[in-house]
Amino acid sequence: MPQQLLLKMLHCRNRFKTDNYSVTDWVSHPQIYRAAELLKQQAVVAYPTESVWGLGCDPQSASAVEKILQLKKRNVEKGLILIADSIERFEPFLADLEKEHLHRFREPTAKPTTWLVPNNGCAPLWITGGRDTLALRITTHPVAAALCKLLDGPLVSTSANPQGLPAAKSAAEVESYFGTAIDAQAPGQVGDALNPSEIRYLISGEIVRAG
Repeated sequence: MPQQLLLKMLHCRNRFKTDNYSVTDWVSHPQIYRAAELLKQQAVVAYPTESVWGLGCDPQSASAVEKILQLKKRNVEKGLILIADSIERFEPFLADLEKEHLHRFREPTAKPTTWLVPNNGCAPLWITGGRDTLALRITTHPVAAALCKLLDGPLVSTSANPQGLPAAKSAAEVESYFGTAIDAQAPGQVGDALNPSEIRYLISGEIVRAG
């Protein structure tokens, strides 16, 4: 085999390794593209986040959210976190915020941070759980961010585990919990955050859950 062709093949193979750093463009990864297409069809997808594996779906799909709640044995009243790759994806939910609060939301944080913003009625009841706040996070994980970009909107993000069991830290643990009950599992690995995201009220800055 000519050396140039061999080098090209090795480059392509390495470009699509499934750790979070070897892939130069997750948006173009065929498995990510497939997962995003399934999300558009009201599917449930497992994907890595900053600290643990998550289960996600299109937040506008009541049936997909219901499936996640059933898989986790989670009560709808607890509400669900939404993630996105940029603040612009959250615009409908942030429309009534003052500039100082938008600035706080937009500013990078030292650790993954989920902000509790006032519920302005734009999010579905099955996301807010009837609460007066909505949980939002701008994700820095390249796989999760790529899914949001391809979905062209926010993504439900809840830890991949049945209620009461540890959150999955590996693809194998996700499979052991859910098997074929989920519609797809994205490639990649969890990030290096030691704990799930910190949860804080956006207006007051009060910490609800330390990260």
